[in-house]
Amino acid sequence: MENKKPKSVIVLGGYGLIGSACIAALKQAGFQVTGLGRSPRDAQKCDTDINWIIKDISNTSVDEWKQCFQDFDVIINAAGALQDGARDHLESIHETSIGRMCEALADSRARFVQISAAGVRAGASTEFFRSKARGDEIVQNSGLDHVILRPALVLSPVAYGGTALLRAAAAMPIGLMSFPNAPMATVSVHDVVNAVVMAAQGEIASGVVADLAEPHPGTLADVTRSLRAWLGYTPWAREIILPSWVLRVVGQGADVLGRLGWRSPLRSTALRVLEDGISANPETWVMAGGSECSTLQDTLKSMPATPQERLFACLYPLMPVAVACLSMFWLLSGLIGAWQYGPASAILTDRGMAPLAAISMVLGGAMLDIALGVAILWRPWARRACFGMIGVTVAYWGGSILWAPELWVDPLGPMVKTLPIAIFSLVTATLLEER
Repeated sequence: MENKKPKSVIVLGGYGLIGSACIAALKQAGFQVTGLGRSPRDAQKCDTDINWIIKDISNTSVDEWKQCFQDFDVIINAAGALQDGARDHLESIHETSIGRMCEALADSRARFVQISAAGVRAGASTEFFRSKARGDEIVQNSGLDHVILRPALVLSPVAYGGTALLRAAAAMPIGLMSFPNAPMATVSVHDVVNAVVMAAQGEIASGVVADLAEPHPGTLADVTRSLRAWLGYTPWAREIILPSWVLRVVGQGADVLGRLGWRSPLRSTALRVLEDGISANPETWVMAGGSECSTLQDTLKSMPATPQERLFACLYPLMPVAVACLSMFWLLSGLIGAWQYGPASAILTDRGMAPLAAISMVLGGAMLDIALGVAILWRPWARRACFGMIGVTVAYWGGSILWAPELWVDPLGPMVKTLPIAIFSLVTATLLEER
């Protein structure tokens, strides 16, 4: 008997937390899988064994989607964004792009699986949920063979965004609680990808809209305490409830950083979601033919914490502190160098360098320091700025050895102190790995 050709599937947002898990599960289920994302570097880090299409979904036309989708039996949309920022625009990602995809698939028999979010509705308090709801409505009214899955807070061995923040909060020496009584339904990433595989295999009827969530959800405080126990820490001796005004200030600051490309899980949208809580109706998935999702405790038992989870939870909140410290150090270094260019250039002229060359070198170094201090604040450049800091530090070492080697034995240690700065820059560059 002739072997049946496996179904071909494309996963949009394929290197995201849910998308990458979908790719692994679909491959295991025998599908021919292709991933789609806008970063070739992130795509290759995610999975080198599949084909990748590099495309920004918010800028893709209907004709381009037609060409892209023509060879696929199933399209899975796992792409999304939490809030408008330097790299994301909610309307483009959650509505415009979905409208174009549906138009491109109008004459196709392919199945469209939309991964949305539990709690989306037209009257939601955040644009994230409202735009998701409008995108879901476009799919529902498209006439396509479709399934819409709405997972609650997804817990996975991989932590990113909100789940990374919860792990960091759980690892704190003091329990800093926010909105402790907010309802917080969770779902295992394994339950999510199992639902996606069932939908891709045609085991779920077209038109189904189903929430994916544990049967008996708890509160945000319950989730945080459970994560702390999962990490292997004892219960807090003291818990402090943060006032809402503190969180509003933090959220506004994180929104500003969002304009610089930083996707902080403390942005105002994320905080509003935590305040409102995440509720779901798990019965919709069971009625559609799926199995009951795992409880929070069963989810955590299925992914035992190791030292690397504890290390990540402790280091995660230190990354923004490290970036701020490096930016301040290099900005102050450059500003002070430019202000005190006379005494600084005298160190070089006293050793035989021409005055003009000495002043040019001091001012040039100051401008370079300032540029690096600014560059690390722009998220797309931050990691490269760290390596630039290391390179400039090494150049300063070489220059000091040639022109002022005695600075290495100066009692105040002006050159010796640059050694930990280089190491600190390398550590920060490592922390800046996004996925």
